[in-house]
Amino acid sequence: MAASRASLVKRPPQQGRAQLTRGRLLDVAGELLAEVGIERISTNMIAARAGLTPPALYRYFGDKYAVLEALGRRLMERQNAVLEDWLARHARGGIAAMADHIGDLLAENAAVTRAEPGAVWILRALHASPQLVHVRLESHRYVTDRLAEACAAYRVGMDREVLWSRLRLAVELGFAADEMLYEEDRVSQAALLAEVAAMLRASLLDLSEIA
Repeated sequence: MAASRASLVKRPPQQGRAQLTRGRLLDVAGELLAEVGIERISTNMIAARAGLTPPALYRYFGDKYAVLEALGRRLMERQNAVLEDWLARHARGGIAAMADHIGDLLAENAAVTRAEPGAVWILRALHASPQLVHVRLESHRYVTDRLAEACAAYRVGMDREVLWSRLRLAVELGFAADEMLYEEDRVSQAALLAEVAAMLRASLLDLSEIA
């Protein structure tokens, strides 16, 4: 099964025109996800909306799950770019500086997610489809790795496994809050992000107390 999936997930094209076509297909797929959901969306539907033939779509994606995986990876890459920019601004200030600005990271990540076509359905697909769960796991582990690297510079003697585990839980909480914004209408976005930021700030500051 792994080999079969790998053959359906094709490498992104390097040429400019092909990259634009692939991006257009992903934008269309995101829009369609929001309209028809994970079960009903199909490669034929995506191709028709994009004004292409199905064989043209198959140059980029082997099946609809390859499209969904590419959507997930694109969203995660854009979220990761937010993280890298945030680390560049605050990591040099130490754990306290990162803790004090964790709310900025949450808000910027939420903005990137909202801007993605079909974001809520992409996130649901990454949870619901066994073929796609690895995309979300890889991304969350990457975020944890980067935060662990940044914090380890200020906690040289701390057990790295303990540090990573604590941050992994914090990362999951942050992403869960981001997803909650799309489904829970009884809590304002500002209130939710402020509450989670306070939790994560305390968790980061607590790292300095762990032996």
